[in-house]
Amino acid sequence: MEIVNPFIDHEHINWERLEVLIRETIPNVPDDEVRITKFSEGYSNHTYLLSFGTWETVLRRPPFGEIPAKAHDIKREYSILLKLHEVYSLAPKPYLYSNEPMIMGRDFYLMEKKQGVVINNVIPEAYGPTEQVGPAISKSIIKSLVELQQVEYKNAKLMDIGRPEGYLERQVHSWIKRYTLAKTNDVSGIEKLEAWLIQNIPVTLETTIVHNDFKLNNLVLDPYEPGVVKGVLDWEMATIGDPMTDIGAVLAYWGEEGDPDIGISVVTNQPGFFTRREMAEHYAQVSGRDISNINFYVTFGFYKLAVILQQLYFRWKNGDTDDNRFANLTLPISNLFYMASLTKGNQIL
Repeated sequence: MEIVNPFIDHEHINWERLEVLIRETIPNVPDDEVRITKFSEGYSNHTYLLSFGTWETVLRRPPFGEIPAKAHDIKREYSILLKLHEVYSLAPKPYLYSNEPMIMGRDFYLMEKKQGVVINNVIPEAYGPTEQVGPAISKSIIKSLVELQQVEYKNAKLMDIGRPEGYLERQVHSWIKRYTLAKTNDVSGIEKLEAWLIQNIPVTLETTIVHNDFKLNNLVLDPYEPGVVKGVLDWEMATIGDPMTDIGAVLAYWGEEGDPDIGISVVTNQPGFFTRREMAEHYAQVSGRDISNINFYVTFGFYKLAVILQQLYFRWKNGDTDDNRFANLTLPISNLFYMASLTKGNQIL
């Protein structure tokens, strides 16, 4: 059948070969022409929607160009979803994995399309005013995170996706190393911030599945009921470790009114959405966990997000990517380090 939109990234992807693989591998794919839509690629893996009539699948592949070693591990993400979707219904079901070089020169996988709404820049008009929808969305992200943390990962045979012993220590030192390797500009106070992180690592009280990028625009919400989460996306960094790192990341991404530019889309700074403090307290209530060390985890969340943007800026500055979105990240990076410093000084929460 004819492929609609065959020129989307056609210099990187052979859509005709991909269609043949899909029809040979996945049963009962409708005999309709395939329509290709590229989602917003963010700063991570590239994602495409392939529609065969009413049947849809999502393609995930690494970014174009040179990427850091061990980053964007598509095979690992696929392997995690194979087991996880059976015990956590919000995780998409994977359909196939391939590293066929004649299709796109990189490995990739296909998964089910979770039907619903992903919020990036704006709240859908159908949801109504943010004063009404904000509390529902705020609660929904906490509910879906706690449900993930309640999964018995040993029974689900997911022990091999991470090493819980020493997880937090490894994380702190690893992210500091990442920043050192990608550093381009001197940032005032960074050494003091990193020393504080090393010296204040909390004792991990329990281990759970950690998503490692849990945030609003990785959730698929019901198109009519914003308090209902239909799916959780982007599992490339999932592991086993300290569950508090995920709530720390949620709060780092959770913008409030008056925040500086942190380089990501923010809608939670509108009336009705919980504050970071309210989110933390609601998490404590729903999960039953002690959040007395929450400032450490949020500080670390801001630091990690700054390092992610720094790595992207480093790639752009070195000419490893021509994506000019990365050229303007120096101010957001500096702001994120500033937010981390404020958090460690008890001035955010």
